[in-house]
Amino acid sequence: MNNKFDALKDDDSGDHDQNEENSTQKDSEKEKNDKDKNQNSSRKKTVVPGPAEHPLQYNYTFWYSRRTPGRPTSSQSYEQNIKQIGTFASVEQFWRFYSHMVRPGELTGHSDFHLFKEGIKPMWEDDANKNGGKWIIRLRKGLASRCWENLILAMLGEQFMVGEEICGAVVSVRFQEDIISIWNKKRLVTKQQLLGSETP
Repeated sequence: MNNKFDALKDDDSGDHDQNEENSTQKDSEKEKNDKDKNQNSSRKKTVVPGPAEHPLQYNYTFWYSRRTPGRPTSSQSYEQNIKQIGTFASVEQFWRFYSHMVRPGELTGHSDFHLFKEGIKPMWEDDANKNGGKWIIRLRKGLASRCWENLILAMLGEQFMVGEEICGAVVSVRFQEDIISIWNKKRLVTKQQLLGSETP
């Protein structure tokens, strides 16, 4: 034998079949472990306030969407078009997102920013929204950024006296005007309740 490994090649004792089986078994275990790791990493981590941060009553998520005007959208394509920016649980975490975001007045085309409670998607098909409604304010161009900021700060600070009725808010940038809306869980919320002059 020229090579000391030639003996292993010619060995017909069946050990290499056992080695292949062990190798296959190890590969499948490795694949399973990798799959478990991927599943664990893909699970959402709960966002919590950091030490010494000021917690909000609810966690909120920023979303962004943009669509081509004139093109009809189905609920499926609408859902695919919505991009999640991030979730926050404290005042400080909110400012970390908001201070780096483009203001609505600087957006072009048919663009929307959404701010909804965590777990609620900004679409009517979501369970929290499907029996609800929305309040709409139409704005002339140039006012959206200031109004949006005032609205979301009031929402995060629980300034609307309607308990858990508010699902989220949307600012929609359009060519002729901008639209701000507040989405609520039930259609029966009155303007007086929303503005705090009447209890629900």
